[in-house]
This record gives sequence, C-alpha cells and structure tokens, in this order.
Amino acid sequence: MTQNLTKKQVKYDTAYLRMAYEWAKLSYCERKQVGALIVKDRMIISDGFNGTPSGFENCCEDELNQTKWYVLHAEANAILKVAASTQSCKDATLYITLSPCKECSKLIHQSGIKRVVYAKAYTDTSGLDFLKEAGVELTQYQDV
Repeated sequence: MTQNLTKKQVKYDTAYLRMAYEWAKLSYCERKQVGALIVKDRMIISDGFNGTPSGFENCCEDELNQTKWYVLHAEANAILKVAASTQSCKDATLYITLSPCKECSKLIHQSGIKRVVYAKAYTDTSGLDFLKEAGVELTQYQDV
C-alpha cells in the first residue's frame, strides 16, 4: 500500500520501521510485542512499546494468558510521552509494527498525526478504516 513515495522516503520509512521492531523487543508482553516511533521533520520525538503502566508489574498476561485490560498499546505510550513533553504530534508520522486498533486510532487522529506507517495488519481493520476516513495517510510495508 505504498503511494507515490520517493526512494529516499521509502528508505527512511523502512529504517524507522526496523527501529520500531527493535523497540518492540523491549516489551514484556508474551502474546504480542509491538513497537512504535513518532517522527517529525525526520527527528524521533517519541517512542513506545506495549506494556503495563508505570508502577505496575511488567507482566501483560493473566493466568489464562489473556492480555490484562490495563496494558497500554505501543502507540498510546508514544503519544502519551509526547503529551507529557514540550513536543507536539501535529503533522508527525507514526511508525508501528502492528496496525492500530480502533481505540488507538482515535488517539492517533486526535493527536494530529498525519501519517501512519505500519508493517503487519491487525486482524480487525476498523482502526485503519477510521484513520483513512479521517484523512490520515496510511502506508504498509510487509517486508521489513
């Protein structure tokens, strides 16, 4: 789903996605490890991975191997870091290893992110559908 992107942009997109995969490795979650980077003007302004909130045990799954309800998604963590800083997500690009869910898609749109670059598509594509309808540019690279 790559648009008319320059070779240089594809090169940057691929590099940032690879970095997001490295960030995903920091997650303590066993079922899924997701990483995210927020980039503005070719500068990384935030990063995140899925995991429990600060102060909670770094264990994402319960005894039935279900993800605990309070686990934060990678993109939510990255957006919250920006919100707590002097930076802004306005007109930024989100690089994420797994496409956003519908709840995170609302945060992405509301934060002002204009472009989402992802590797794997989440089974429920309603988040992507929402972002497309909201005018957020979507780009997928499957071979990263």
